[in-house]
Amino acid sequence: MVVNIVTFINKNKKNMGVPKNRRQQFVAALKRELREHKSSFWVYTILRVIVIVVMIRQFFLGNYEGFLLCILTLLLMLVPSLIQVQLKIELPTTLEIIVLLFIFAAEILGEINAFYVLIPFWDTVLHTLNGFLAAAIGFSLAMLLNDSERLAFDLSPVFLAIVAFCFSMTIGVLWEFFECAMDLFFHFDMQKDTVIHSINSVMLDPSGRNTVTSIAGIGDTIVNGKSLGVGGYLDIGLLDTMKDLFVNFIGAVIFSFIGFFYVKNKGKGKVARRFIPRRKDRDKDYLAQEQENARAQAERLALLKNEEQLLGVGEKEAGLSAEKIEK
Repeated sequence: MVVNIVTFINKNKKNMGVPKNRRQQFVAALKRELREHKSSFWVYTILRVIVIVVMIRQFFLGNYEGFLLCILTLLLMLVPSLIQVQLKIELPTTLEIIVLLFIFAAEILGEINAFYVLIPFWDTVLHTLNGFLAAAIGFSLAMLLNDSERLAFDLSPVFLAIVAFCFSMTIGVLWEFFECAMDLFFHFDMQKDTVIHSINSVMLDPSGRNTVTSIAGIGDTIVNGKSLGVGGYLDIGLLDTMKDLFVNFIGAVIFSFIGFFYVKNKGKGKVARRFIPRRKDRDKDYLAQEQENARAQAERLALLKNEEQLLGVGEKEAGLSAEKIEK
């Protein structure tokens, strides 16, 4: 009888396996998060396959910078799911898909396939979208940092719209700081140059005073005796930066209006809901579920181990009693 019970306990221990550690719990939760919404999962899977194919191609072409950029893209595409698991925030499917497409369009199409050069408005579209998404994130932060959704709707709609707008513009400015730093210290060309045909500067004033001097009708620029062949004068990034900030401004204003009416109507806006993250419900908190499962599994294993030890003591005592009887 005792042998049968011990066999049963050992079989249960084998079936349970070893409880997952923290890393395994996080990975399991991340996989469940990726598969939660079919539409975003399929978009993620398709884009991931394309990026891997491009990455292999870049490696065989000897473009190791493009190869590393593909690795960075694969990591960035995990960020939405990482945020949902770690911060317990539910991203709307529409927002998640747009973020994935934005990363792909910026890194793979824009950088590796040179869409920034081939399609003049590519950078403009992405910066406009960035302004819109950043405003949505800023708006969401103001909502999430409040104790409850009800309290958030009690805040002034104008206040939340201003917060969203300011957050978006701050992100836009910080990005332009980053582009400028990369151009200055690493000799990139992130702030694209613009060909212009007139300049106005006080530095051209022969008297050295603060008087603007203008040169119009510039048809070419010669540096060290060699023509640049650009058909005018190069504006080094200034107009590109201003254009980026302006379209970021447009995207921020658009979402700020959407957010304003969303709060004013107490969360009834269908469009805004597609872009505003919210706190996860308990049944969608996969990391907490994995942690609870691991704890429960560890407790069951400990219980079985204790029962096994008690049975071992019982067997020993039974053996001693049998020896006494024989004697």
